[in-house]
Amino acid sequence: MSKLDGRVVFITGAARGQGRAHALRLAADGADVIGVDLCASIASVPYALATPEDLDQTRRAVEALGRRMMTYQADVRDFGALQKALDGGAAELGPVNIVIANAGIAPHSAENHPDAYQDVIDINLTGVLNTVEAAIPSMIEHGAGGAIVLCGSTAGVRGIGGSTLGGLGYSAAKHGVVGLMRNYANNLAAHNIRVNVVLPTGVRTPMALTEAMAGWFATQPGLGDMSNLLPVDLVEPDDVAAAVAWLVSDEARYITGVQLPVDAGFLNKR
Repeated sequence: MSKLDGRVVFITGAARGQGRAHALRLAADGADVIGVDLCASIASVPYALATPEDLDQTRRAVEALGRRMMTYQADVRDFGALQKALDGGAAELGPVNIVIANAGIAPHSAENHPDAYQDVIDINLTGVLNTVEAAIPSMIEHGAGGAIVLCGSTAGVRGIGGSTLGGLGYSAAKHGVVGLMRNYANNLAAHNIRVNVVLPTGVRTPMALTEAMAGWFATQPGLGDMSNLLPVDLVEPDDVAAAVAWLVSDEARYITGVQLPVDAGFLNKR
């Protein structure tokens, strides 16, 4: 018997990168998956976002593991679309027990797009709120408890947003995610619903490996040394997914309200 047999997980940003890694790891642990992704471009984001084909590839990979996955194109800024996706998936797979609020953008660019700040706040912070709010009523009504993991960043606890609108918005949003986690952990504990946040360092995903991101770093000398303490440049999506898998498992049944770094020692570095 697998650790998550009989569980249903709702994952945003599931088409590729960390979202796909979460879907595959939790499916390997026995969960069925409801996955959503925008699968469209955003003008302020200086790299290609996931496509419908990427989301379908995630579904096929989950099914190859012997689990079921329902996929929906939905924008985390649109609460109604998220609710429709969650309800539609639950009707097919069963009630949601686990939520991974993963969807996010990084509009880091030296061009300083005027919409970058608002877009990243709307997606990386309000989108997390929408994701959790869509899931809470049914999780409480089902009465079986559950686990929620918010996907944060080391930029959510250190002032490393730089000087551009996208970088400032990203840092502000990730700091806000930590605040949401603390409040939700308090609000939902009586229902045996645990809420935690993971704080990765740079992760080897399409979001991080862009020319725009490299160009942004080149314009931000004030950030100082951004290397990790351990001798790795980036962690892998599977490293973050392993931490998430532990947090949502019964092995972490008394873990709530914590910030779990997956950061190769970045936050501890002198």
